[in-house]
Amino acid sequence: MNSPSISAVILAGGQSRRMGQDKAILCWDGVPLLRRVYDVAADCVDSVYLLTPWGDRYREILPESCRVLPESQPGNGPLVALLQVLEPIAEEWVWLLGCDLPQLEARVIQTWIDRLPDLPESVLACVPKSEKGWEPLCGFYRKQSSLKLAEFAARGGRSFQQWLTEIPTEAIAVEGDIAAMLHNCNRPEDL
Repeated sequence: MNSPSISAVILAGGQSRRMGQDKAILCWDGVPLLRRVYDVAADCVDSVYLLTPWGDRYREILPESCRVLPESQPGNGPLVALLQVLEPIAEEWVWLLGCDLPQLEARVIQTWIDRLPDLPESVLACVPKSEKGWEPLCGFYRKQSSLKLAEFAARGGRSFQQWLTEIPTEAIAVEGDIAAMLHNCNRPEDL
């Protein structure tokens, strides 16, 4: 099986309003959430980027090998952030990650990555899906999805839930341990 061409992009551009403070720097078992996500991403792929309007804020948390991309339209949400990164990244797939997923497991993610080469070229995204809906901030997006995403955004679309139903998307079943792995931290009680 061919290894897919993939880069990870971690998003750290939200306002963390529900948390009341920057969740990327909050610790889970003594390690900042952002660093936990970075470490899993670096275990799975060669290229890891951070998209944020505050690159200097996270420099001491991340190794120098993590490339920081300045967010060009902060505050417009993760769908617009994905649109920004699809263009400059050369790899076929972008693995989009929230900075608040402390329980990611490289072993599980690697099984998802191993599926990518077997997907038909028409499939533009491979994203976990639970009963509640898509889990887009641990999803894989083909570079060629940028045209469909740009069209959707131009119509005023900002919802991953809607966009992923409009494009050919492979669903990764989310149940049991996988649901726990995708737990994200939005409020203090989530920690």
